[in-house]
Amino acid sequence: MPHRTVSWNTLPRSLHDSRPAVAPGLLSAKARIDMTVRTTRRPLFAAGQFDRGAIMSAAASAARAHQERFGCTWAEAMSVCLTAAWRAAKMARHMAAH
Repeated sequence: MPHRTVSWNTLPRSLHDSRPAVAPGLLSAKARIDMTVRTTRRPLFAAGQFDRGAIMSAAASAARAHQERFGCTWAEAMSVCLTAAWRAAKMARHMAAH
């Protein structure tokens, strides 16, 4: 069996580099989606199931603002905002269960 050596100096750096990067604007997208849900009074999770129309609508409205603020493409803005919308919907499902 070959003997492996571990460098304790480079190990924390390699662990840090392997973490997934948080997309820029994810937190602000989450805040915009939460505000959209409150103002439209259209929950992302209701009656035991996800409301995909509400999720898409909230993500699209947040994506317009995200694109304006960060100057990214529509696809990038929708990617960030759909991620935030689904996280919000899953959190709503979790809160409904408890």
